[in-house]
Amino acid sequence: YPSEFLMQKITEDNQIPVHLDVSVSLQYVAGLKGSALVEFFHGNIAEVENEELRHLMWSAVLFYKTPNVEVMACVLLSTKAIYFLLDDSFIHADEHQSDFWNKENSDCENSSFHLSCCFVLKLNDLQSVNVGLFDQYFRITGHSADHIVTCLTRDSYNTHTFIQQLMAVLSLLARTPSPEPVDKDFYSEFGSKNTGKMENYELIHSSRVKFIYPNEEEIGDLAFLVAEKMDGLTNLQSLNILLYVLVFQVNHIEGSAQNTSLLQPKTLILTSSDLFLFDEDYISYPLPEFAKEPPKRDKYQLADGRRIRDLDRVLMGYQTYPQALTFVFDDVQNQDLMQNLTLDHFGE
Repeated sequence: YPSEFLMQKITEDNQIPVHLDVSVSLQYVAGLKGSALVEFFHGNIAEVENEELRHLMWSAVLFYKTPNVEVMACVLLSTKAIYFLLDDSFIHADEHQSDFWNKENSDCENSSFHLSCCFVLKLNDLQSVNVGLFDQYFRITGHSADHIVTCLTRDSYNTHTFIQQLMAVLSLLARTPSPEPVDKDFYSEFGSKNTGKMENYELIHSSRVKFIYPNEEEIGDLAFLVAEKMDGLTNLQSLNILLYVLVFQVNHIEGSAQNTSLLQPKTLILTSSDLFLFDEDYISYPLPEFAKEPPKRDKYQLADGRRIRDLDRVLMGYQTYPQALTFVFDDVQNQDLMQNLTLDHFGE
């Protein structure tokens, strides 16, 4: 340990997404290659001497306790735990640690010594993994509110790779076998299924960790929600969600010294007639078992919606991934004007 293939793979994966800014401490981690990266893991992060680093991924993360603070993290999967090496901005956002940060490390900017915050979720404490729509994100759930983290990969390949690696590592865990299932009679087997609501597709791993995938109803619920936002659409059957993708909305900051832009996380939904941007709650749904009350906000909140027929042009940047798209719409004051003219002239 480790094999040449693993060393090469971890080195290749150790790249910060180019569009996101991170602290000096995480830039240092991203600069490590091969054996230096493995030594860094064992010397600074690993809690047990004989654990092995199996996978590395850079991702934005959300915590259940701070659902509005999206922070960049280096996610390290070992044979014992999942480690989230967090950006310094998270420590500043955390009220409990801000006093310690300001008092003890006020001169850290001028020194070569930088701190990062590391959140550890032991694999033995892992209870379930919820995979988001179209593998754009996944939520890891432990035994309390402190142990719920969502990784916003915004990339189905990264999500799929991490889930596969996690399943492989969980297979190594020695857990006590589940008790033998009680034989159910015919009536109890089918009598409990009359709730009228289809359960999400669940895969229970041999380690007893649940992997929960969205079912068809979730898309149906989303289509219904979108239909509510669309004026004059009476036939829900004709509404098709063509695309669901997690994106950033770019807001340029006027008057700043540098030409900076603010990236706001959004969910983009494209139908055959409209383009929508939603603010989505990626961490609170589905409700954890210990939740006493529903979340303060809905899962989907409409931020913007435009008709495709009003789309004038699409501007594409020629830089590498991630691609920048600019949608230019013709904003007609009375949106129904064209529709009414069409009906008056060509309708009965």
